[in-house]
Amino acid sequence: MTTQHVRSIFLVRHGRTSYNAAHKLQGQVDIPLDAVGQWQVRQTAAALKDLYVDRRPETDHRIIVCSDLMRAHATAQAFADELGGATVHDDVRVRERSFGDWDGHAVSELAERYPEDFRSWMEHRGGEMKYHAEAKEHVGKRGVEALQDWSTRAGMDTDLFVFSHGAWISQTLQTLLGLSQIDPTFASLLSMRNAHWVRLVPMDIEGQPTRWRLLDYNHGPAIADTDEWEKER
Repeated sequence: MTTQHVRSIFLVRHGRTSYNAAHKLQGQVDIPLDAVGQWQVRQTAAALKDLYVDRRPETDHRIIVCSDLMRAHATAQAFADELGGATVHDDVRVRERSFGDWDGHAVSELAERYPEDFRSWMEHRGGEMKYHAEAKEHVGKRGVEALQDWSTRAGMDTDLFVFSHGAWISQTLQTLLGLSQIDPTFASLLSMRNAHWVRLVPMDIEGQPTRWRLLDYNHGPAIADTDEWEKER
């Protein structure tokens, strides 16, 4: 018997923060969107509504889930507001990867203070693990658990929108698609841009678990391909 599941899953990265602009590792530091990020998420909310809500039957539904960190919640809330006040569900399993002692530090500072370990991290060899970072495998596992949970709460008249973070999306997606079994370094995907999204659709085969297939990756509003996207507001 095939398990009930949603029609599609969207993974949406939060808008820009001051840490993004300053090239700092955010990890689980809880900071808000900056003015650019607030503008970005409004553009993304309008694009998601136009592409995937307004073109659906009025009887269709959405589930909106987000990380409990404020930058992701605010990005989800912008979409919920665009839909007229839909409910947003915070889920700690969708929280960004922790980089341990490196959380909140500038990338340039880490490169200077820990050159060998920083290079190891950049080359996906695990140098950050010496500083109590969360294992990529654990991030992917908790992410997939969240997706499996929320995606089976409704049927094919529903789309699931999950608002999260760059590392979480990368590691969850590679785990979900089985890429991490081929490349356990989790180096197969580049990180997504702020306020961009992934779209996944299911493939059902009788007697087998649902397989999720990647339809879009690093997709954003049309304006994201212009100089306006990072323009100071």
